[in-house]
Amino acid sequence: MAKAKLDTHLVSLTDPASFAAEQYQGLRLTVERLARGRDVKVIAISSPAAGDGKTVTAINLAGALARGSDDRVLLIDADLRRPSVARQLGITDAQVGLADALSDGRTSVADVVRRLDAYNLDVIPAGTPRTGISQILRSPRLEAFLQEARQRYAYIVLDTPPLVPVFDSALLAKSVDGVLMVVSANQTPRKLLGEALNMLDGSKVLGIVFNRDARPLFGYYNAYYREYFPDVSQVASGA
Repeated sequence: MAKAKLDTHLVSLTDPASFAAEQYQGLRLTVERLARGRDVKVIAISSPAAGDGKTVTAINLAGALARGSDDRVLLIDADLRRPSVARQLGITDAQVGLADALSDGRTSVADVVRRLDAYNLDVIPAGTPRTGISQILRSPRLEAFLQEARQRYAYIVLDTPPLVPVFDSALLAKSVDGVLMVVSANQTPRKLLGEALNMLDGSKVLGIVFNRDARPLFGYYNAYYREYFPDVSQVASGA
């Protein structure tokens, strides 16, 4: 696929030498450390609610991982209700994707991938659900599809729906190695973060990414990482 016109928020791809992009490089190093210690390869990105910046974080993390790897990285738009990965990446032929592959057992990973060769990144759009989304995500085909992807890619990043409004991310979490929770600093209520974390198996939560920190060293598009602790109030107090 030709080099597309990208959303300017995607600093890992559009401005990799910027200070903002360096923050995602730091997140990449954290993920690589976790991968060595916990065999983490398939990572879901979620948030307590809409508007916390999970999609921008997912794309920037995938871009940072791809830039730091000789092997290709796969980004999957698993937010089947409100997909936005293809739009932000300027992918126009996004009618077929994850939903179609999960609904049709004959469709392989290669059949639905869009290649962004300029960034060493492959992308699977959300596609077009033809049955109930919960039914699609409960399909045993999901595990088989991700297993196929594991054989092809160094890392797989899934942009998943917010946790509190719908149960989709909780269903997806069963098939991934870990979940990064994105919260908007000084905006996401502590109670909502606690509710979102309680919906997940605690062993799957890799950490919390604080987005849009208002301190002078951090701009609107930057994110920094905190390890996950069982005491949610302690973690959220940094927001």
